[in-house]
Amino acid sequence: MKFVVKKIAIFSMVGMMQIGLGTSLIEASPLHSEPFPQQLNRHDRDRDQYRDHDRHERHRHERERIENERHERAMERRHHESYREWRERQRHERRRYEENQRRIAHDILDLILDR
Repeated sequence: MKFVVKKIAIFSMVGMMQIGLGTSLIEASPLHSEPFPQQLNRHDRDRDQYRDHDRHERHRHERERIENERHERAMERRHHESYREWRERQRHERRRYEENQRRIAHDILDLILDR
């Protein structure tokens, strides 16, 4: 009987030492002990996303401004054009302008949604 009690005491002490060692390792691991830098990284990432969004907005406005100027110049009647040629060119130019506006909007949406 003494032998069985001795074995139980030894095995229970070994088990408690393993549990104690495991908990100290878990507490010492960097995954659980440093939540603050992760918060900073999230803040930096949000700030960078906001900065990128502003940059994309400025880029979109610039592309739209350039396209609008080009469109205005293209819609004017040339001195050598007949009325029919001018209307035909305007019709083509309107299609091109609308397609370019769709492309600009699509590119911006791709940049925003790819995050």
